[in-house]
Amino acid sequence: MTDESTRQPADIGAQIADGPSETAPQPKAEPDPVEAAQREAAEYKDKLLRTLAEMENLRRRTEREVADSRAYGITSFARDVLAVADNMHRALEAIGPELREQGDAKVKSLIEGVELTERELLKSLEKNGVRKFSPQGEKFDPNLHQAMYEVPNADVPPGHVAHVMQSGYMIGERVLRPALVGVAKAAPKARQPAAVNDNPDSGNAA
Repeated sequence: MTDESTRQPADIGAQIADGPSETAPQPKAEPDPVEAAQREAAEYKDKLLRTLAEMENLRRRTEREVADSRAYGITSFARDVLAVADNMHRALEAIGPELREQGDAKVKSLIEGVELTERELLKSLEKNGVRKFSPQGEKFDPNLHQAMYEVPNADVPPGHVAHVMQSGYMIGERVLRPALVGVAKAAPKARQPAAVNDNPDSGNAA
């Protein structure tokens, strides 16, 4: 009995000395306020740069749209005016050289007035970015010209404009109306004459 009583306190003391089997949880470390502030500042800087880039893109797009509106805002009106310019040009072409030379003063004054009006009309169109072009002799371009027919022409290389039926117009860098043209093509080759036998009796020689 004495041995058991003396051994039990010793065992209890050993258990107390060893301590609990599991370690106590460590308290969480608080975040560094300087690092948190730097991270937040970087996020705000990134947002600011993105916003500035979007604003710059918006500014450029707006400037481009305003420039296009100024340059091409009169497109429909300009097309209507072209009909007037065409009629005036046809009227002047219909006047033959005899009438210009032999006509009286009133007729000549009328012709000069129509010519002056046509020049002023073209100047007004040019002030608003509309210019006339006549591609005589130029290489055919389907973006600028509308081919109406092909014609053999030895004076113009094949694939070039041989005749301008109606002048074209540009507005800014765009085609307002293509020029109506006739395109030159290679002339047909002349047939070679059949070879003539200079010695018809040679075939009958025995």
